[in-house]
Amino acid sequence: MFGCFNRKFKITESQPPPDVRAAFGRYAEGGAHMTADQLVKFLVDYQKEEGRTAADAEAIMQNVFHRRHHIGGRRHGLTLEDFFDFLFQDDLNGPINSQVHHDMTAPLQHYFIYTGHNSYLTGNQLSSDCSEIPIIKALENGVRGIELDLWPNSGKDNIHVLHGRTLTTPIPLMKCLKSIKEHAFVKSPYPVIITLEDHLTPQLQAKVAGMVTQVFGDMLFYPKSEEYLLEFPSLEALKHKIILSTKPPKEYLSSENNKFAETQEKDSSEEEQLLKETSGPIAEFEDDDKSGSDHDDEESDAFKQKSGNLVAPEYKRLIAIRAGNAKKGLRHALRSGTEKVNRLSLSEQRLEKAATLYATDVVRFTQKNILRVYPKGTRVRSTNYRPTIGWMHGAQMVAFNMQGYGKSLWMMHGLFRSNGGCGYVKKPDLLLQRGPNDDVFDPKLTRPVKKTLKVTVYMGDGWRLDFSHTHFDAYSPPDFYTKIYIVGVPADAAKKKTRIIEDDWTPCWDQEFAFPLTVPELALLRIEVREYDMSEKDDFGGQTCLPVSELKPGIRAVPLYDKKGQKYKSVRLLMRFQFE
Repeated sequence: MFGCFNRKFKITESQPPPDVRAAFGRYAEGGAHMTADQLVKFLVDYQKEEGRTAADAEAIMQNVFHRRHHIGGRRHGLTLEDFFDFLFQDDLNGPINSQVHHDMTAPLQHYFIYTGHNSYLTGNQLSSDCSEIPIIKALENGVRGIELDLWPNSGKDNIHVLHGRTLTTPIPLMKCLKSIKEHAFVKSPYPVIITLEDHLTPQLQAKVAGMVTQVFGDMLFYPKSEEYLLEFPSLEALKHKIILSTKPPKEYLSSENNKFAETQEKDSSEEEQLLKETSGPIAEFEDDDKSGSDHDDEESDAFKQKSGNLVAPEYKRLIAIRAGNAKKGLRHALRSGTEKVNRLSLSEQRLEKAATLYATDVVRFTQKNILRVYPKGTRVRSTNYRPTIGWMHGAQMVAFNMQGYGKSLWMMHGLFRSNGGCGYVKKPDLLLQRGPNDDVFDPKLTRPVKKTLKVTVYMGDGWRLDFSHTHFDAYSPPDFYTKIYIVGVPADAAKKKTRIIEDDWTPCWDQEFAFPLTVPELALLRIEVREYDMSEKDDFGGQTCLPVSELKPGIRAVPLYDKKGQKYKSVRLLMRFQFE
């Protein structure tokens, strides 16, 4: 018993792995210290960081001296232990670029956009509270797409935000708008797109126009001269702007015309029948609700007709990104819209069907227009779907429940760690280009291997600082192993696993894995550390997801995150990335 107790608290100081020792010996030229000039050579040659200078090396050395020895000023240089410490600090030697570095002068549709679904909900889709807190949190995490569902209050004289036809408690629209204004550009200067699910009368639409004009003022972007946008502006031109996106309100004419329109809308094409939701009563219930802006909602339209026969012109004018629908068939919707730009929204199920039937049409559509994908109605617990199918078809707004923690959300976090976490990621050229015969990227086609990513998992550290000593095992140190996944086009999917290191808070695996990639531009590297448990489910020890296109070559410190995506203070891995 006492032996086990002692083992639990036995902490061994982490030691540099052989590759780190070899790199130090090589660039320190066999000496006991690495000078600033030698460190620059290491950064440029080994880490592939072009443009590094002696001043950069001096700054790194001063930072390390201050952390390790609490001193400033010059020393002889970095010792092996100092060098190892530098490599293991993710703020000095992280795996991806922490600054905005993509071309931000391209039009809006050329970017993946960090997008939320029902952004006001604190929990599940049926009975949780509606609040401004999730909106604020999303914006502070870099989310650029905020969704608000608009409904009349009980007195029909004001606007509430809530998930309609559910037990969710409402929040006043004005409170949401003010929170968006206050927090919109805390994390990123690039535009915030507010998608509105509109279930309002023309009178209340006019009130919304007044509210958004009052709150946002000059921050609000909308077409000044044309009725609609012919092309989307660039992100650079849209800095610090708020953009409204919803379906323009209908103009109702005579009751005769209205009956004819209702009859026409009930007609379904063969494709619509194929794509019809069949997920049971809850799905039917919720998908009706989603029709408020992205598909025609006949009940909502009828409600508007009783309240007036004219649209609110100011409200209509403020809609910069107009949402269309697929009433004439999905393929028609994907192939139309050449004169003006718009947004089309599909449930995750309809996207899967569209990807199966019309993959290249989807890609072509997203080269000029915006495609938004949202979770199916049965996800009442606010879970999420696999986002990669949307991204590989060019969908810009893959909308997620940001409170729906799990592997899918980890992937979402991973993609939007790109480009400095600004919420916009430039789509790879393969999704933007057309060939001589107007051909575009087809995700279903298998391509030759373009490059191979080699990943070495050296070691891990920090659990002893961020977890209690009995968290993983009451009587002994943990038994850690690391799982590595490639997520992307189907041909590139892969997973590997290190061996289990028993009884060690600082596990050293020192294992290399190779991943051949056909479309590295769309690949994510997902990493998860687990603690082996013989009798129960293995314990979670941290995770991260990184875009392969952003990975820095060389030996890197990779910070890990908890299940909710919060970064651990100390837990990190030491890894090496190489491309061949």
